[in-house]
Amino acid sequence: MITILAWAMIIVFMILVMKKILQPFTALVIVPLVFTIFGAFAGLYKEQVAKLNEIPVAEVSLWDQIKIVGDWTVQGLQKTSTTAIMLLFAILFFSIMLNAGLFDPLTKFIIKLAKGDPLKVLVGTAVVAAMVSLNGDGTTTTLIVCTAFLPIYKKLNLKIMNLGVLLILMNTIMNLLPWGGPTARVISVLEGVGEQEILVALIPGMIVAIIYMLGVAVYLGFKERKRVGVQKLTDADLDALMAVASPEEEALKRPNLIWVNAILTIGTIVMLVMGTFPSVFLFLLATTLALLINYKKISEQKARIQDNAGDALQVVILVIGAGIFMGLFTNSGMSDALANSLITFMPESFGRFWGLITAIVSAPGTFFLSNDAFYYGVLPVFAEAGFKYGYTALEIGIASLLGQAFHLLSPLVAFIYLLLNLTGLDMGEWQKESAKWAIGIFVIFIAMAAITGAVPLYK
Repeated sequence: MITILAWAMIIVFMILVMKKILQPFTALVIVPLVFTIFGAFAGLYKEQVAKLNEIPVAEVSLWDQIKIVGDWTVQGLQKTSTTAIMLLFAILFFSIMLNAGLFDPLTKFIIKLAKGDPLKVLVGTAVVAAMVSLNGDGTTTTLIVCTAFLPIYKKLNLKIMNLGVLLILMNTIMNLLPWGGPTARVISVLEGVGEQEILVALIPGMIVAIIYMLGVAVYLGFKERKRVGVQKLTDADLDALMAVASPEEEALKRPNLIWVNAILTIGTIVMLVMGTFPSVFLFLLATTLALLINYKKISEQKARIQDNAGDALQVVILVIGAGIFMGLFTNSGMSDALANSLITFMPESFGRFWGLITAIVSAPGTFFLSNDAFYYGVLPVFAEAGFKYGYTALEIGIASLLGQAFHLLSPLVAFIYLLLNLTGLDMGEWQKESAKWAIGIFVIFIAMAAITGAVPLYK
């Protein structure tokens, strides 16, 4: 009975999210709550309640089974609360750095350096896209990169398709940082997986993938140089390309504090990777210092928090919702039941390759499903099955992230419509061109995970 209930819950959850009948946060809370309470009415939790309260099973009442649902919810929240707070301050910190203009000098330098050379423009596009993607928000990356580079692409008659491909694939790689969407979901779903260890495991593959995409940019740049040649831009043309979008944005810039902000950012990232302090402490302190250093007035600090809180809140409430989902899904016994039923239908010989299987399934899984549906609905099942075959939570979590090479090409990703609208690209053509290079990222992710031992291909 509990196996049927578990499968029904996952299917209903994924349908509601995929069909956009419910917003992901409400689905994460309402769906498991309804199904778990139904299980209480069916008397499925008598043994858990009896063991917890140290009473005979026969004495467990319906109210006892309903009441324990609240305890399971709190337990789930306790497991994800630290991650939620870390993400809140990580997103706020990088948003404030963008407001203060930390990355502006590099962007301007690349535009000046590139001038009229298509090769330099495309490499510059890739570098800026990777740099701006540090805040983990695709919308911000799209707006900044398109604002900076679309005029120069049009001026030089370069293929806008190259801009769309380089932007989305660099963002794809950087989106694996712990404060990015998919990795944050993995951390919230899998118990015992921390920010530092998952970052250390992912970094080798990310570095090689970035080098690969820079190589792609060089290749495409040479093709464009051959097609349109190297053109000359006047100083007036360059000044127009580097102009700030609005006076309000200009007022937020802090060029005189560029080195202070750079040291703060680099120091935070280095200590995060080294595990010097807990990540939540690092980003909490970094955000506080960023506000105090760059915006002295209380009204300015309040405005920065208010303007940037929207992006942070959308991620944070999902992590909180995931905690509720996993607390109910795991403690009720549905997670174990689902995993056992999956293993029953899986040939025993496949178990040795569960890491590779998870990685391969994650590619179409995160393309056809939203990140919420895949990581909150599918990953727990694969993780429970993986445990039976000797894989750790960290190994399964990393394997499930490798298919992210294709996720941002999915029509389920909201900000790609902003990208397509700004660039005027056709979705089908853009997906086809991007997927061609995304295959290389996917292969690199799997190869580096295997080489470093982050995800053994077989056991």
